[in-house]
Amino acid sequence: MRKWFVVLSALVLAGLASAQIRSDGSSTVYPITQAVAEEFTVRNPQIKVTVAFSGTGGGFKKFCRGETDIQNASRPILPEELKVCKENKVEFIELPVAYDALTVIVHPRNTWASCLKVSELKAIWEPGSKITRWNQIRPTFPNQPLRLFGAGADSGTFDYFTEAIVGKLKAIRTDYQPTEDDNVTIKGVAGDLYAMGFLGVAYYEENKDKVKALAVDNGKGCVLPTRENVLNGTYQPLARPLFIYVNVKSLERKEVQDFVNFYLSKDARRAIRSTGYIELPDEAYNIGQQLVAKRKTGTFFMDLPVGTPLSKFMEELKKELK
Repeated sequence: MRKWFVVLSALVLAGLASAQIRSDGSSTVYPITQAVAEEFTVRNPQIKVTVAFSGTGGGFKKFCRGETDIQNASRPILPEELKVCKENKVEFIELPVAYDALTVIVHPRNTWASCLKVSELKAIWEPGSKITRWNQIRPTFPNQPLRLFGAGADSGTFDYFTEAIVGKLKAIRTDYQPTEDDNVTIKGVAGDLYAMGFLGVAYYEENKDKVKALAVDNGKGCVLPTRENVLNGTYQPLARPLFIYVNVKSLERKEVQDFVNFYLSKDARRAIRSTGYIELPDEAYNIGQQLVAKRKTGTFFMDLPVGTPLSKFMEELKKELK
């Protein structure tokens, strides 16, 4: 009898240990979900949470095929992605989890550039740009080659940056170093005095000893990508909400429901803060909990304009419950 009890206990433990939650998508949101997952697994060691980053676009391809439970996204879902989800009968709940200050970075020994106008960034990054040297941006800048690094086409950061700066989704010059891994951009800019790149603020915060952030002038003066400037709405147009999308069918599994509940709880705030991103007001997470409880599916932010300040974003979020 004791032997069968031991065998049965082993089988039960094996079953518990095999509980797995699959997450993929944005490299920008990756540090947040990874940090929350680590906190969660400390409390629930029998559950494994895998967090990958194939980019927001790459992640939505998997998510809308039903291959993942949670999609990390640094922009709202696109109409063509929504169509694929519907075709595959993948219903989801869209949950904002943090705010980001998309950051333009240069080498720390770059002494000539501390702030660029949005119009200058557009001239640098737009398709067909002829700017290949720093002095073509401003005559006072050195006559040295400009080398560019940034997000690849599968990245939500790429989508957001192109729409916010160039004015057209996915429109960008082709002669730059694209990547879905923001650490590659950090390495590229840190290793080249005349480089420039763009990425999420958390990667800058983690590497501020290796790279320098530029202030952005959107017509009202130079503003740095800080928490305060995101919260007061002055860092424009590169402040943006970050999301997770949860497959409703996956929520039928207790481990996924527990993980999402934890993600939106106060216990996860420390993990979110630790990444360098800007946590949302408590009300936003409370609304998220209600959306999950009510299984309120679909996208409410697909048509959200780029550069939407946090105050306006909160107004839109409250409408989700109506």
